[in-house]
Amino acid sequence: MTEIGIGLVGGGYMGKAHAVALSAVGAVFDTPLRPRLEVIAATSPDSAERYRKAYGFARGTADWRDLVADPRVQAVVIASPQSTHRAIAEAAFAAGKPVFCEKPLGASLEDAQAMVAAAEASGLPNMIGFNYVRTPATQFVRRLLAEGAIGEITWFRGEHTEDFLADPALPSTWRTRDRANGCMGDLAPHPINCMLALMGPVAELSARIETIHTTRPGPTGPEAVTNDDHAQMMLRFAGGAMGHLYISRTATGRKMGYAYEIHGTKGAIRFDQEDQNSVWLYRAEGPEATRGFTRILTGPAHPDFLAFCQGPGHGTGYQDQIIIEARDFLTAIHSGQPVWPSFRDGLAVWQLVETAFQSSDSRQWLPVPPT
Repeated sequence: MTEIGIGLVGGGYMGKAHAVALSAVGAVFDTPLRPRLEVIAATSPDSAERYRKAYGFARGTADWRDLVADPRVQAVVIASPQSTHRAIAEAAFAAGKPVFCEKPLGASLEDAQAMVAAAEASGLPNMIGFNYVRTPATQFVRRLLAEGAIGEITWFRGEHTEDFLADPALPSTWRTRDRANGCMGDLAPHPINCMLALMGPVAELSARIETIHTTRPGPTGPEAVTNDDHAQMMLRFAGGAMGHLYISRTATGRKMGYAYEIHGTKGAIRFDQEDQNSVWLYRAEGPEATRGFTRILTGPAHPDFLAFCQGPGHGTGYQDQIIIEARDFLTAIHSGQPVWPSFRDGLAVWQLVETAFQSSDSRQWLPVPPT
C-alpha cells in the first residue's frame, strides 16, 4: 500500500463529493494506492480554510497554481467551473501530474482539443468525470449489449431531464448566462457520454436547441437568458441504428431523468436513474403469453456492487459512483494504463455538442466529425 498526495481544485458541490470519495476509496476497494489529502484550492482564503477543515486536507490555498506547484501534490482533481479547466489541466500536465477533470472537458470544443493535446503529449493518466455511467446497473447494461443479449440494436432513446429551471419566476443566475452553462453544456454531456458508451459513435444528427424562458427576474428588472433550456436530436449511429436524445432543465416533475431505452432484434432494455438500482430487461423468447419486461435489482452479481454491500437489492447511491471514479483514477496511475473515460472521450462529447449547435443553427442533418 502506497500513499499518493492529492490536490483538489474546488470545494463546492462536486468538490465535496470528490473529497469524500478520496477519503473512502481505499477502504471500499482496498486500492494499492491510498489518497492523502494534501491541498485544496478555492476562490478565497476563507473558503479554502473552511473546506480544508471540513474535508480533512493538510493545507488550503486561494490560488490553484500553488496547489499544482506543491511537491507533495502528486495528482490533481479538478472540480471547479469549466472555464478554469484548461489552464489547470495544462499546468498540471506540464508539472508531470496526472489529472482527473469533472465534465465537461473545458468550456468549449477548443478547450477540449487543447486539453487532449496536453494530456497525450504528457503521456500521463487522465480521466474525465462521467459518474452516472458507472452505476452497477448501467455497467451491467453495457455487458448485456456486448454479449448480444438483445440481438442487433435497432433503436436508442435517451434523455437527461430535470426541472430546476422549470419555474419562469426563478431569478437569473450564472446558470442562465453563457453557452457553456446552458443545458447543452451542463446536462447534455452526461447522456451523450452514456449514448456513446452503449451505442458507439454517431454518424450524423439533426438537432433543435431552444430557450423556453427567454427572460428571468433580475435585481433591477427582467434579464435576458443567453443560453438554452432544452434540446432534442435525431441520430443515426455508425452501426446503423436510429436514435433520439432529449435534454432539458425545464422538464417539470423530473429530478434526475437520466434514462434510456434500447430496442434490439431479440429484446429490449430500459433504465432510469431515478430508480438507479433497477434494470428492465425484455427477452423475445418463450410463449407470447408469458413474455414481458423483467425488473432486475442490482446486487453483488453486478459490476462494482459487492464492494459497497453484500445484500442484493440494497442499492448503491450517487456518492458511490464518485468512489468508483476515484478507484478508476487510482488504477490508471498505479497501472500506468489508460482507463475509460479519458480526456479523448470527453472531446468526443464536445464534438457532438458542437455539431448539434451547428445543426440547430443551419436546420440541417450534419455528419459528426471523428475526434
